Amino acid sequence: MCEAPSDGLDEAASRAGTWPGPAAAALGRHTAAVVADRFDRITWRDTYEQSAGLRDLAEELNERYGYATCPTYPTDLLADLFLAAYKVRPRVRERVEMDPSRLVHHQVITSLMESPDFAELHRETAGDPYAAAMAVLAQAAALRGLLERSRDAQEQAEQAKKARQDADKAAQQAIGDGQDGSVLAPAADEAAQAAEAAEAAARQAAHAAAQALTAAALGIRAAARSAAARAAAAVRQEAALMRAWGVGSGRLERMPFAERARLAERLRGGRLAQWAELIGRFRQMAGGERARKVENATGELVGVTLGDDLSRVIPSELTHLGLPELRAVFAARYAAGELMLYDSQGEQSTGQGAVIACVDTSHSMYEAGPGGVTREVWAKACALALLDQARHAGRDFVGILFSAADKLQVFRFPADEPADLDRVLDFAETFLGGGTSYQRPLSAAGELLAEEFDDAARRRGDIVMLTDDDCGVTEEWMRGWNQAKHRLGFRVFGVAVGAPRVAESDSVLDALCDNLRSIEDLTDVHAAADLFRVI
Repeated sequence: MCEAPSDGLDEAASRAGTWPGPAAAALGRHTAAVVADRFDRITWRDTYEQSAGLRDLAEELNERYGYATCPTYPTDLLADLFLAAYKVRPRVRERVEMDPSRLVHHQVITSLMESPDFAELHRETAGDPYAAAMAVLAQAAALRGLLERSRDAQEQAEQAKKARQDADKAAQQAIGDGQDGSVLAPAADEAAQAAEAAEAAARQAAHAAAQALTAAALGIRAAARSAAARAAAAVRQEAALMRAWGVGSGRLERMPFAERARLAERLRGGRLAQWAELIGRFRQMAGGERARKVENATGELVGVTLGDDLSRVIPSELTHLGLPELRAVFAARYAAGELMLYDSQGEQSTGQGAVIACVDTSHSMYEAGPGGVTREVWAKACALALLDQARHAGRDFVGILFSAADKLQVFRFPADEPADLDRVLDFAETFLGGGTSYQRPLSAAGELLAEEFDDAARRRGDIVMLTDDDCGVTEEWMRGWNQAKHRLGFRVFGVAVGAPRVAESDSVLDALCDNLRSIEDLTDVHAAADLFRVI
């Protein structure tokens, strides 16, 4: 009697032993698709804590798409999206390494990284936690749709996971019953049969989950491609904004997360945000012209002079070195700086005083030219490039916004102080409206140059007048203006923006300026290139 039960128990235990226990099922399975070390995970946690946008998105997605077995499933997906963008060489785990409940998750990450736009996105986000977080947020709308479309597949995966857990539990129970001598054979058989049924249910659930994932895969890939494209466009746009406003990558890396987010929000919402590309091209053009301009470079030969520059010694002087009796004479003249040299004249030094941009912000500057570019946008882009020009030369810069006689705003950027970005943005985005007066802004510019001359004995400032209107000045004012020009030695450059008549030879602007040009195509930043070679 004792042996019969023993035989039944041995058979049940033997049959139960073929079922995978929990340890076998869990072995080597991961819930994260992107391989990450602890430093990567710390970066994600720090970024998550600093970004209210990430936290809000995670809370929303967890509430709508979380599961009882894993309520933070969407947050884990956000973490993988972040790491895929952030890591310099992201690697996705093989499918067989993943927990079965995360195969949809794995499909999303794989599809994203295989999309054509991911490489472009990754160039902007690798190693930059802020940019990687922004890329995740840019995919928010696509993620909502993707999680909605893959809901059935994910539910099947969760059911398969639950069925597998039940099968593992039943198998463990059967093994335990089979090894316990106090359990009767019928009970052991029942446990074995229950385990077999649970195993069959688990296999059926896994098969159903695989079919659901296969059905959803095409939609997931399409949604992932769309998400990657949207994220790449958003990151590219923000990078262009930063470059347009002169914010380099080094400065961005040193900027606290919250400050960088605030700056990005302001740039995206600013009046000139849509013209970032034009502003960037203008500043790039000015930088190129600046690089071409070599101060005091060798230029046209204009005669012979005396000096000690051996690179410019004339041939007749060099012949003295071939005569032993004249070498001492050559050495003496060299020591005294009296060798005969070729004299050349290159570009002379430009102004030393402040660069002052007077920008017309009257109502007519709203008028748009080709490509929808307004006169104001072109003038502001030119003024920002002049700011760069002044700072590169170690000169003060002053931006004067003007319109009617009672409307004037002055923005000063001393050469010995960093250019505060908020101040630069205020200068670029301020628009006064109203009519146009020349006397008020030019008088203010003259007073600033006089102040600079009195304080630092610097002359030869440069005033650039950017306007689309012609207006009169009084004779008395004109006399005082000419006296100030003679005393301070400053130059006046005029730019007629989108209004050729303002640059005609009989215009007031022509009488005021030493150098005047007319800009008609407002999409052409090179139309003012020569301005940056002489300032």
